[in-house]
Amino acid sequence: MSQFDNVSVVKKANVYFDGKCVSHSIELADGSKKSVGVVLPASLVFNTGAPEIMECVSGSCRVRLKGDSEWTTYSAGQSFNVPANSSFEIVCDEPYHYVCHYG
Repeated sequence: MSQFDNVSVVKKANVYFDGKCVSHSIELADGSKKSVGVVLPASLVFNTGAPEIMECVSGSCRVRLKGDSEWTTYSAGQSFNVPANSSFEIVCDEPYHYVCHYG
């Protein structure tokens, strides 16, 4: 789907890593929570509390999940799962637009 309808949006952006990642939190009518954002070219490490599905909207990235030795490349239309209470490394050579699905 190319858009979310009937959502609540938190106006204040989530800004991480000195602005290298910026997102907005949204809540859908069914109560599910997501964030919609962009990671600018960078190499970063994210920690998770809840399980996440990272959906690539545009751009591409390389990801290595905690405990993995291999890097995997993801591009538009692809997604990857991150377990709860874990982390992942992400390398972006171009802006990576994403939707993070929580839970």
